Amino acid sequence: MNTSATDDSGRPAARGPLYGLKVIELAGIGPGPYAAMLLADMGADVVRVERPGPPASSVPPAKDVLRRNRRSIVVDLHHPEGVPTVLSMAAKADVLLEGFRPGVTERLGLGPADCWAVNPRLVYGRMTGWGQSGPLAPTAGHDIGYIAVTGALASIGRVGEGPVPPVNLVGDFGGGSTFLVIGVLAALWEAARSGRGQVVDAAIVDGACSLTALLHGLLAAGQWTDRRGANFLDTGVPWYDTYRTADGEWMAVGALEPKFYTEFARLLGLSDDVSAFRDDPSMWPRLREAIAQAFATRTRADWAAVFEGTDACVAPVLSLTEAARHPHLAARDTFIQVGGVTQPAPAPRFSRTVAPLPTSPPAIGANTLEVLRDWGIADIDRLIDAGVVQEP
Repeated sequence: MNTSATDDSGRPAARGPLYGLKVIELAGIGPGPYAAMLLADMGADVVRVERPGPPASSVPPAKDVLRRNRRSIVVDLHHPEGVPTVLSMAAKADVLLEGFRPGVTERLGLGPADCWAVNPRLVYGRMTGWGQSGPLAPTAGHDIGYIAVTGALASIGRVGEGPVPPVNLVGDFGGGSTFLVIGVLAALWEAARSGRGQVVDAAIVDGACSLTALLHGLLAAGQWTDRRGANFLDTGVPWYDTYRTADGEWMAVGALEPKFYTEFARLLGLSDDVSAFRDDPSMWPRLREAIAQAFATRTRADWAAVFEGTDACVAPVLSLTEAARHPHLAARDTFIQVGGVTQPAPAPRFSRTVAPLPTSPPAIGANTLEVLRDWGIADIDRLIDAGVVQEP
């Protein structure tokens, strides 16, 4: 990551809005690394503290997009001098992120109290599935279980069919990483005024429940049925669904408002009498069939061309590989190439404090010497000779 004042040409270097923020990430997998990536993408200097031995993730380090844009050191936390070394870094950090089960860092000697003893302003971000308290807190889990107990999973799928796991986007990254980042930034704002850090307890179950706030409001207002596939956002209406095209691909329809539905029906070629079925729920099965038959007459590319640039709220369903080539996303450079790996560009975007392009994920421990020097850690040669820290 370029943290200098100028780039190689002498021009002012790009700096994200979090430039100057120093973050320690105790290496883990999934939502913790993604939260660290988001902070790094916005300009924070994130140092990933990795353990000796094989990486925690099965993804090769050079292709692990979640590890991009930060520096990596290897510290043996089980060595008598390992934890003191990290505490020496914590004394100079603004944020520490960890994703272990409750109590693990306390047993290591890296818990909140240990860190606040050397840096009372430190924001301590904790990423777990179940949270730091409650009967399930000490147990293992994965995204699918977290969103299962929150009601989110039960809401995703078609009527008469089983719930459909939405990959791990709703739990791990939506309910986990996003809320951890929000909490960390809020705690930093408060620490700037109070001079005191605090724990951010980011539980995936809490965040996933928060994501269902709209549905709970609709449910209370009598505008949502607590049954899967029976509502206006879950394929319960024919004009909010996906339809197969002549080439076996799919189109997504989201023509919720009447004016958008009118445009959709016109471009799809529905007759006025069939289009009017929208107003009669008893006719929705016939309307759904008519829409399906219409889409089945042409290819996805044909229909994408018909609806492109209109207010019909219809879009082609693209694969991950195809998405990078969509004209709109290409025009915005929404996807970028870093080290030969296609990946999403940093988001959101800032008008003034533009962050530099991400750097490739480092080899494990690639920045050990550099980081220790930058962070003012003493006796580096001795730490290396003793095996406390390791180079690649």
